[in-house]
Amino acid sequence: MTFFPKTLSFAVAAFALSTTLSANLQAAELPIIKEIRYEGLNYISPLIANEIAQIKINAVMDIEGINKSIMRFYEQGYFKDIWVTEETGILTYHFVEKPVIASLVVSGYGAGKEQSVINQEIGLKKGDVYDEIKIANTRKRIISLLETQGFYDTVVEVKTEEISQNALKVTLEINKGEEIIIRKANYYGREELKVSRLESVTANKERDFLGWMWGFNSGKLQINEIENDALRIRDLYMQKGFLDAQVNTPFLRTDFTTYNAELDFYIKEGQLYKVSEVDIVLEEDVIGIEELYDVVRLKEGKDFNISTMRRDVEELKYKIGDLGYAFARVTPDLDKNQDDAEVRVIYYIQPGKKVKVRDVLISGNSKTLDRVIRRNVLLAPGDQYEMSKIQRSKNAIMRTGGFDSVEIEEKRIDEENIDLLVNIKEGKTGEFTFGVGYGSYDGLMGSASIKDRNIFGTGLTAGLYFDKSEISTSYRLNLYNPAVLDSDYSLSTDIYQTDYVNYDYREITQGFSLVGGRKITDAFEVNMGYTYQKSELSEFDNPFYSRYYMGEYVKSSVIPGLYFDNTDSYFFPKNGWKISASLEYAGIGGDAEFWKYFGSLHYFKSLEDWTDLDLVFRFRSKFGYIANNGYVPINERFYLGGVNSLRGFQTNSVTPRDSYGVRIGGNQTLYGSVELSYGLFETVQMRVSAFYDYGMLGEDKLTQIQRSSVGVALEWISPIGAITFIIPKALDAKRGDDTSSFEFTMGQRF
Repeated sequence: MTFFPKTLSFAVAAFALSTTLSANLQAAELPIIKEIRYEGLNYISPLIANEIAQIKINAVMDIEGINKSIMRFYEQGYFKDIWVTEETGILTYHFVEKPVIASLVVSGYGAGKEQSVINQEIGLKKGDVYDEIKIANTRKRIISLLETQGFYDTVVEVKTEEISQNALKVTLEINKGEEIIIRKANYYGREELKVSRLESVTANKERDFLGWMWGFNSGKLQINEIENDALRIRDLYMQKGFLDAQVNTPFLRTDFTTYNAELDFYIKEGQLYKVSEVDIVLEEDVIGIEELYDVVRLKEGKDFNISTMRRDVEELKYKIGDLGYAFARVTPDLDKNQDDAEVRVIYYIQPGKKVKVRDVLISGNSKTLDRVIRRNVLLAPGDQYEMSKIQRSKNAIMRTGGFDSVEIEEKRIDEENIDLLVNIKEGKTGEFTFGVGYGSYDGLMGSASIKDRNIFGTGLTAGLYFDKSEISTSYRLNLYNPAVLDSDYSLSTDIYQTDYVNYDYREITQGFSLVGGRKITDAFEVNMGYTYQKSELSEFDNPFYSRYYMGEYVKSSVIPGLYFDNTDSYFFPKNGWKISASLEYAGIGGDAEFWKYFGSLHYFKSLEDWTDLDLVFRFRSKFGYIANNGYVPINERFYLGGVNSLRGFQTNSVTPRDSYGVRIGGNQTLYGSVELSYGLFETVQMRVSAFYDYGMLGEDKLTQIQRSSVGVALEWISPIGAITFIIPKALDAKRGDDTSSFEFTMGQRF
């Protein structure tokens, strides 16, 4: 006997029917349930089905309980039809299951990265049960997602096609709506700040005349940023000293026939406040108060700036935190005097208790060994907390070049202990690189190398390099251990061979070097190297080279050096210094006898705090001096030109000449470069830079030869590797100089 309905829509009727049946059967004896069977059930096992049904064997049949069990099965979301039959004590549940999505196609949204985004956002995937409610929610998600991107009146059509029994192909056809364009943005009440300055901080802005062109305001509406834009404008006024500034939520007027909009901001600027006084109130005497005043940038008589105040809070917290007070609180307070338009700034400092590091926990590393990361963390379990070492640890890890990002979270255990949670994102440390270029002298040039900076996750570096052009061939094998046995000592070796046709002769060189180093601090290292090199010069174009050449020679030299690096990134540093200095003494046996001094300085400074742009100032300078101590081979002297010294001139093409026209190189050189580098995108490592290079070279006088160049460069850490395009222009090339107008290199990381 079948006594329950077949669809969920009749659930109420089922309950009424069950009540009637219950009444009719009260007079008669209700059957005993001897067995429970399930037909058409695939999604869940009979064991789980028994738990859902909650019907007991050998018990009197409970019609109301059976009806409730049907409702519980419907709640699982797998079934579109359920009914129950009973015959001779055997209770049978019959199921018609919903079909499975065997294939899911999303069309009309985009391709590549865009397609992966929509696949993550829609909340629907292959293998899901086809459910009308879930499909409706998916349509809403897609429409909402596109609205946040500026597309309105989007239509999403759902098409289904039966592939096999109980399996469907589902196609979501997205017809993107129109983009609303802000044709006019009004800033009512604005007087003190320029519109362009306000637009520099807002996501929604008026469309420029050439809005379709990259670099101009497109005017596309970003509805989810409307309220944030009002807060950004108010914060900008606060940065400029207008403490009473108010910006109401913008009013958007949209014409949905043309999809054009007008955006109104209502601003009350108020008056400009100057700082009348800066006070620091220290709850406990843990540091001299004057030391704290030294780090404060808000000064009496200056316009108030809320971003400077925030920076002061961080600097004060940093200063106290370096003494071990990890939980120090710095609370700013503003005492406004509206009559005089002045504000008194008070910083209340509560140091708390000194804190120690209980443990350092590493996460996110699937390849790199924990100890490789841990040796770059400057705080160990049991150490007293120092805030500056947190950032220095991040920089030290990033300088290894093996990681895309590093975060160090300070997890509070109690008032006197914390754990450091080091979460890293590993980068591709392996690198296969190749480069192609062309020069007026070198002709077609190519290079290839294979390198890994983290072999088997140990932090060891090995590289094999090959360079070939129409005039040169070179090979080099490099091995480097930055921390021998996880100590402060490093060791590296190079084995190389070069066959190079110089401008006037051919040079064949073979040799090796061995360098040991000792880390003094996390950023400072001393080293000592030894080089053995055998060179032969031949095929001279100018017979007067014999005045400078004594045949095949051997150079055996020692090179003590210093190296300092506190930059914050391996590829694109934004802040910090790189400084190196070395002194080579050739004459430990061999033929060459000379002293060579060489030093370099690189400086990086982010200008984002002043410009609100990802702009970085770069400065590099190198100095070299060589002193004859018996014999200086001509190829050991200094030459200028190339991407590493003076762009716009061919490699080593700038040199002094003697009275016979022999290219003899210089005994002293100084060259440098000034650059402004701009990050084009937040999520892509791509930068464009403008540069000015300047170089000097001479025998007895540094200013004997002076050259300069300007140009632009595009640097990109792409999915296929590091790519650099350089377009230089020599400014003061002289007759006989070999110039360069374009260079290109590309590498692939793995």
